Amino acid sequence: MYGLIGNFVAVPGQRDALVALLLDCTDDMPGCLSYVVATDPKQADTVWITEVWTDEASHKASLALPAVQAAIKQAMPLIASFGEGTQTVPVGGYGLGRGAG
Repeated sequence: MYGLIGNFVAVPGQRDALVALLLDCTDDMPGCLSYVVATDPKQADTVWITEVWTDEASHKASLALPAVQAAIKQAMPLIASFGEGTQTVPVGGYGLGRGAG
């Protein structure tokens, strides 16, 4: 499995619009096992994304999907900055099974 955890800082007052956009493009992403969008209770404009994919190739392929490309184009004006980000190797968990990675 392949995982990503990262955050964006939204333009002030645009966090909810960014969250809605991120959630709207997640319906059909082959290889995506989990895509969680979360707000940060300590930083009002920060949005965290946690993703789990079957493999890195599936994630890379998702970036070429028309719906994802459109969402990226729409999201860019709503993002003030890109925060932390890291790749992970998920090894299992609720919804993913045990030892799946």
